[in-house]
Amino acid sequence: MSTTKHLVALLNSHIDGDVEQFLSIALQVAAQEARQGRSEEADQLKRLVQKARNQQRSGRPAGGQTPIPLARPRGELQGLVESTYPKITLASMVLSEDVRERLSRIVRQQHERARLRDHGQAPTTHMLLVGPPGTGKTMTASALAGELHLPLFTVRLEALFSRYFGETAAKLRLLFDQIAQTRGVYLLDEFDAIGSRRGDPNDVGEIRRVLNSVLAFMEEPNSTDSLVLAATNHVAILDEALARRFDEVIEYSYPDRAGARAIIERRLGNFKLNGSWATVEPALEGLSQGELVRAADAVVKDAILEGASKALPAALARALQNRQTLKGKFHRR
Repeated sequence: MSTTKHLVALLNSHIDGDVEQFLSIALQVAAQEARQGRSEEADQLKRLVQKARNQQRSGRPAGGQTPIPLARPRGELQGLVESTYPKITLASMVLSEDVRERLSRIVRQQHERARLRDHGQAPTTHMLLVGPPGTGKTMTASALAGELHLPLFTVRLEALFSRYFGETAAKLRLLFDQIAQTRGVYLLDEFDAIGSRRGDPNDVGEIRRVLNSVLAFMEEPNSTDSLVLAATNHVAILDEALARRFDEVIEYSYPDRAGARAIIERRLGNFKLNGSWATVEPALEGLSQGELVRAADAVVKDAILEGASKALPAALARALQNRQTLKGKFHRR
């Protein structure tokens, strides 16, 4: 078998979650290495395969962590849960000092969770992220997954309602079981879809049942130390009993001028501003991180197409003003 065919076979077995097939192919590669006179490489591969099989038999991988498969939700959760493996970290985000400190503390708790349990404590596992759209809530989930080298499972709660109205609580139970069994970072986006106050005039029986299911889930032990992040733009409508069950509530807001400038400078990269920020700064106020990034990207694209090596302040100011104008139109609706 050629090297390319070996790689294809390895990837296919990894995607399918067939560990034994994966290890069998690795042994084939080791045999090929030995035939070609590379005995040291062959022996190293054989040792790694044996180590993996020993860990399988003992049920405990190196480091004591639950093995994380290249997970893609299947069956009834397929289409409702999307899995990715982010590489970004908290260092790549522009955050307030308070938010950065709190997130860093959560990462440390996860890394040292065994030490916490030795003293009768548990790491933070349930977090509520609140703030306007585009302020970094979703990116935080990716950064935490990257810091912890875990998969990110993004749950679309609106899709859960629209596709399975009448069966939502049962589908949530499947999700909760996965959270308990497979360690990862789980992002429940648009959480207000299920977390609205009980007794609301627009409430229906299904939503009450779902909310009660979520309340019960929040009381269950998290056997895999998965991080569960609920994100909402509308914290005011969340049920108080639910909000109280989160270990941490982290609030995001629009960056100040210094923060906005830092976001743009990072996004511009090598296309540094060719001139003063004085004409740019007035247009920074009131824009989210996402809007600032899109404005910077527009300037970089134009600079590339025009063969320029730097960004012009006037061009950046126009791009920011365009975002301000667009935002104003949506807010007036």
